[in-house]
Amino acid sequence: MASDARSGQGPRDIESTLELIQRLHSDRRVRDTRGLFFGEGIRNFTSAVEHGYPIDTIVYSERLLIAPVARALVRRLKREGVPYAQLSPEQFRAVSHTERASGVGVILRQRIRRLADIIPAENPCWVAVEQVRSPGNFGSLMRTSAAVGGGGFILLGRSTDPYDPAVVRPSMGALFRQTLARASIAELNAWVARHHLSVVAASPDGATDFHRAHFARPVLLMLGEERRGLTHEQRVIAHQIVRIPMAEGVDSLNLAVAGSLLMYEALRSGDRS
Repeated sequence: MASDARSGQGPRDIESTLELIQRLHSDRRVRDTRGLFFGEGIRNFTSAVEHGYPIDTIVYSERLLIAPVARALVRRLKREGVPYAQLSPEQFRAVSHTERASGVGVILRQRIRRLADIIPAENPCWVAVEQVRSPGNFGSLMRTSAAVGGGGFILLGRSTDPYDPAVVRPSMGALFRQTLARASIAELNAWVARHHLSVVAASPDGATDFHRAHFARPVLLMLGEERRGLTHEQRVIAHQIVRIPMAEGVDSLNLAVAGSLLMYEALRSGDRS
């Protein structure tokens, strides 16, 4: 059920809401301190509501929002007492980061779970990342994980921000289908041991081609940072380190592409076991 992260219901003050959105766009410290983030667009809005993300404020422009499903959802949530800010087209465009403003966005409360509370057997595939240099790659990984029925992502340390606007937009609503947890490498190691997970890491120096490896379910895929690769700690946890074959002279793949190949291979391998 949608809930209010700030006090009060009904219409929000427009100027303070616009200021908050701008700060959520530009400053991770504000996102983390307030525990909020901004999602724009019909798909993000409807997916966030469908998957129960707590709503702080709906923002919309009556003139820009023409999609009947989204308009009906805005009306329903307003009747339920969810706070909102009705903007002019100019006001909405001022906080929109898309080429064509959809007319609807939503300030949402972040939802990152404790790793100890997650039961991995409920989903066939999980992904652990320590740092993703390009936020858009993380959004693309989320789309693939949602497509294969993956459970979600374990964020190692504090480097990766899943609520960066550059992650939220390319996720195309997949963010809201994924479970997110933040953990230390020691907590991850304990979780893997407790639930008897198979851990497969990817590296150009891997011993086995990824399509020859067996991905026992549930599997945890370990992805290294784009340039630096896997850390020593990640390698220690891995049960297998696999490589993705590449043409001579090529030594790396885009992280989103590499991760997507592994997720689909994990799905295929598990289906034939």
